[in-house]
Amino acid sequence: MSSSISLTLNPLPGFCVKSSVLQQAVAPRTATSLLTSAPSDTLGAPITIPKGLKVFVNIAWDTNVPPPPPGSEDTIQKVIRGQDYNESNSDGWFIPILVSDPRDDKDKAGKPALVVDCVLNPSIKSRTLKEADFKAFIIELALQRVESHTSLELSRQIGTPNIASKGKPVSRQVMVPRILFPPGHPHHTSDTKTILIQELASPTAIAPASKVERILKSATPTWTWTATKDHRKIRFIINVPNLTRAHISSSTLDVEPRRVILHVPLLYDLDINLDVPPDTEPTTATYGRPDEAATELKRFRDLDVDGAKAEWRVAEKVIVLLA
Repeated sequence: MSSSISLTLNPLPGFCVKSSVLQQAVAPRTATSLLTSAPSDTLGAPITIPKGLKVFVNIAWDTNVPPPPPGSEDTIQKVIRGQDYNESNSDGWFIPILVSDPRDDKDKAGKPALVVDCVLNPSIKSRTLKEADFKAFIIELALQRVESHTSLELSRQIGTPNIASKGKPVSRQVMVPRILFPPGHPHHTSDTKTILIQELASPTAIAPASKVERILKSATPTWTWTATKDHRKIRFIINVPNLTRAHISSSTLDVEPRRVILHVPLLYDLDINLDVPPDTEPTTATYGRPDEAATELKRFRDLDVDGAKAEWRVAEKVIVLLA
């Protein structure tokens, strides 16, 4: 059984948060961000996102997003307050969020704006709507994940428009680690040894995870790639020297036809976008090969989403993804 499962998200609107961009940024134009008037050959071209541009974050719900793991109320309150906690603790608690690419829209005055969907499991919907502190926590968490996903810096001077969502949340296909679903769930792995990344060759000792703050900038791992001999798949080698077993259960590896997104909470964030020209690649994705090799990669066929496999080679301190 594969350690990840391909699922379709059809998010149901929850509520909307309005923020704005604090600093001008440059980002690639993605398929979902194309304006209806923009030609399709502009896909991957860099676009300038000006300071002050409004950003609407849709908080939406879908049962195909894993629910938070069980946790005591004391643990949950500590996480909400942003207190230090040890990720190796079995009581570790987190909320999975699947973030979409930003897409173009307009505000009610007709001015340009961006929209991003943050999709969560509906098991926390009731608490989010009933408890102001918990809702504030979800909003802050969503803003952090959007910042990590897009490299934008968002204002915390926010508004909550009286709408369920800005436009309709976008349906999309995602890869989700089976281990994130609880035992007994149809998407949960039936093999307790099957994890997000299959572990190969354990070292004699692994240092425990250190205490970290919930709000922390993640590092970007370096990576390289090669094509298989038959040129039917691509082998990515991602350097993760600080990854431990304690991080695996809360990590996500999202493989899309033209994109690979690795998220290890508080440790690593990597976004490999094959539609971004190599000379405009954001600094958050570091190539381990020359520019000409990066160009060749981006001309390669789409990734094999359904047949993707990943393994964590402990001794080599790398993740190997074949897709």
